Amino acid sequence: MITPTLLVLAAGMGSRYGGLKQLDPVGPEDETIMDYSIFDARRAGFGKVVFVIRKEMEQAFKEKMGSRYEKRVPVEYVFQETGKLIPGLLHPDGRIRPWGTTHAILMASNTIHEPFGVINADDFYGASSYRLLAQHLQSGTSDYAMVGFVLRNTLSEFGTVARGVCHVSDDGYLKDITELKSIEREGSHITNIDAEGQETVLNGGELVSMNMWGFTPQVFPQLYEHFQRFLTRYGEDMNAECYIPSSVNTLIQAGQARVKVLRSADAWFGVTYREDHPRVVQSVGRLIEQGTYPHRLWR
Repeated sequence: MITPTLLVLAAGMGSRYGGLKQLDPVGPEDETIMDYSIFDARRAGFGKVVFVIRKEMEQAFKEKMGSRYEKRVPVEYVFQETGKLIPGLLHPDGRIRPWGTTHAILMASNTIHEPFGVINADDFYGASSYRLLAQHLQSGTSDYAMVGFVLRNTLSEFGTVARGVCHVSDDGYLKDITELKSIEREGSHITNIDAEGQETVLNGGELVSMNMWGFTPQVFPQLYEHFQRFLTRYGEDMNAECYIPSSVNTLIQAGQARVKVLRSADAWFGVTYREDHPRVVQSVGRLIEQGTYPHRLWR
């Protein structure tokens, strides 16, 4: 049977949150969201974990996180570096922030040679989401996959969020993703206001991408080509980022990929703002009370 790898995107700056939220505890024994993610992934059948981190956070990350996993599952690290781009293309002087999630995934192209899942380090996806994704990756299909969540269950009470709203075909494949960057709940309404002030009213039942993907290694040359075009166009922009939903959209429209949408029944929760943290702690506590997780995750 195919044993997939889990690629964990943990290089985010955490600017809205105000720190390295990936390392903040949410469980009773100081477990982080990543602890629960890797616990779920191992149970689902993932056999290796690859972390994408920044070089400057390497020591703190390995000391706090690596020691928990390295005796339980093979672990590797790759670094998302601003200057690690396409040969011949230079990044703007003074650019510090990474180039987005497409760039992050490409950092693992020399490390991963089997079907793999991709997750954000600071999102809690739920056990059945990992089972769905593992089963897809173990099937041997060449189709990629995306785990979808219900919009109303992914909002923060403390500010706007960015979500990729998915349009799905009748046979369950992703048609495209519309990236909405300023979604918030106002009373009984959910709205998005774009940079031009245009308001979009949402019903909350829309299926959204939370950056939980499944790929085969074939995606690396495809993303490389897309990222090369992105840099040719936006390489001098100090703030431009290449996001994986946009890259996947391009592959779908070009007929280069089919993406199966896996609908998760699990509750998603995450930490976008520091004020979200207590709610996540409470949610984890309820799951422990229900028996979904042991009180001490790493026995």
